[in-house]
Order: sequence, then C-alpha cells, then structure tokens
Amino acid sequence: MTSDTPKDELVIALSKGRILDDALPLLARIGIEPTDDPEKSRKLVLETTRPGTRLLIIRATDVPTYVEYGAADLGVAGKDVLMEYDGRDYYEPLDLRIARCRLMVAGPVGDPPVHGRLRIATKYARIARDYFASRGVQAEIIKLYGSMELAPLVGLADRIVDLVDTGNTLKANGLVASETICEISSRLIVNKAAMKTKHARVSAIINALREVVEQGDA
Repeated sequence: MTSDTPKDELVIALSKGRILDDALPLLARIGIEPTDDPEKSRKLVLETTRPGTRLLIIRATDVPTYVEYGAADLGVAGKDVLMEYDGRDYYEPLDLRIARCRLMVAGPVGDPPVHGRLRIATKYARIARDYFASRGVQAEIIKLYGSMELAPLVGLADRIVDLVDTGNTLKANGLVASETICEISSRLIVNKAAMKTKHARVSAIINALREVVEQGDA
C-alpha cells in the first residue's frame, strides 16, 4: 500500500462500464456503497458507506496491476483481462458470475476457409496466440485496441478474436462468430500480502460475496 494509506484500510479496484454496473449491486448487498455516484463524480477514489473501505475507479486492464502491486487490496476483473495479464501475485478466490460473455473467433459471413497463415486482429494477443498454437494453426497476431470488427472488412485481418455478448455488433458489420475460445465472467481477485495482513477483513468480504453469488444462483 502507499505510505499515505492507513494499514487497516481496504481498497477495492473497479472499472467503469458493465463490470461496475454489475459489481455495485453485489457490493451494496454486503454493505459497501459509494457515497458519490461513480457515473457523475470525477473522483477516482470514492469513499463508501463501510468505514475504512474505499473504491478505486480505474481502467479494466489496470485492475490486476493495482491488485498485484498492492495499490488495491481487492479488485474485480473480467477473466479475459486476467488471462491476458502477465502476472500472478494475486489470488482469484471467487467467480462473481457477472458481466458474462464469450471470447470468440469471428470472420466475414460466407468467407471461405483460409489456407496457410491466418491473420488475426485482437487486443487479446496472448490468448489468441496460445489458442491457435494449441490447435496447430499458424497465425499472425495483429494487436488492435478497438473497432475490431473493421479489420476483416478492410483486409487488415482474416479473422478477429473479441468478446461477444449478443452478437449484434458482429451481425451489423457482416461478421459471424465461428469458434468459442472460452466463457468469460468477472472474478474477485485479492492481493497476496493483503490476504495475510488483513486476513479477517478480506475473508469477510470474500465470504459475504460468495453467499450473495450463491443466493443469486439458487
């Protein structure tokens, strides 16, 4: 933790968007609610209704970094982000079963099979490389950070690897999903040092969230 953060304080890292929208109701059910509206406030650090517990609002891809290095004690991150992230100094004790979608391979509708090396556009370079290698498929990975659906349309890539929820964006751009790499949901992650030094408080949050998740599936 940083030097100006009390040692007994808990910091939870979240990212704006679907994960934040789905995570806040879960946290509210265990008594943790931001005192400012995250959608209206410009603050990146939010106090909560639970004394000694704050929320960090950061980029989704930065959540595991903040947790691994101890700037946050806990965090909520998509399994896609965790699979792509090159770090292991955190625990992943709980699947929160929120922000569900699939990581898939997609390409133009009616496009014939590609013989030889595939060109794959994706922001998930590590995952894509490992996936195609495991299938014995030669693939050139082209790293993009957005508008993935455009790549096959302008000839930049043969296929894309991206998250798919409803599939409407693919359909609107003349693409169709062909292979599922894995099912994605958001996970609770915990800094390893915090699990030891703040064991009682961290464990209480993990157990309370687990109960909420299990109730939701009952």
